[in-house]
Amino acid sequence: MYNKLLLPNKYKTIGWCILIPSAILGIILMVTGLGDTLVLKTKVFAIMDNELFKDSHYFSVIEANITATLVGVLFIVGALMVGFSKEKTEDEFIANMRLSSLMWAVLVNYGLMLLAFAFIYGMAFLNVMEYNIFTVLVIFIMRFNYLLYKNGRAATDDK
Repeated sequence: MYNKLLLPNKYKTIGWCILIPSAILGIILMVTGLGDTLVLKTKVFAIMDNELFKDSHYFSVIEANITATLVGVLFIVGALMVGFSKEKTEDEFIANMRLSSLMWAVLVNYGLMLLAFAFIYGMAFLNVMEYNIFTVLVIFIMRFNYLLYKNGRAATDDK
């Protein structure tokens, strides 16, 4: 089956090499709070900059700590490469598993968001929404790879 939206298989390995270190670094920054002390400040172009008790700036160059930005971008790029690279044998069964995993990830993600809307308030809610940026990709990758493992193992048991 031909799908022009999928990356070639070699990008999966590159994606894992980006995803794993960025996930580890992201978890370390999240748990330890090193994001405030590990500062990579530089001037960046901002479409909008709105800080508490400061003036808003639009379409300007600002100085910002880009540590979390770099980790987030690397995580998303790695996860997209892992999730949307072809398998070595990409057929209709794999395409069906990919689609079902993606639908399952979206449903689980929005179920978690409903729980967050109902039971989490204040600044904690903003933190949950920040992490929610990554959850669809994480759930999709976990579910798709679980199905690949489960069906690959079942195929070898039949022989």
